[in-house]
Amino acid sequence: MIDLTGLNWRKSTYSGLNGCIEIAFVDGHVAIRDSKSKRGPVLLFTASEWRAFLAGACDGEFDLP
Repeated sequence: MIDLTGLNWRKSTYSGLNGCIEIAFVDGHVAIRDSKSKRGPVLLFTASEWRAFLAGACDGEFDLP
């Protein structure tokens, strides 16, 4: 089990008052949570999963049709 307490959560400087997602790096993983629900669920991704997501986003894989 990965300990998520005391993480250094980061939010994009582009996010506004309506909230955004926050990420934190922990034990070779990337943790993601909703900035409006700091005690809510956290998604955990391995470093390779995170790199694959970023590559897909940069390549336009998730663009709307």
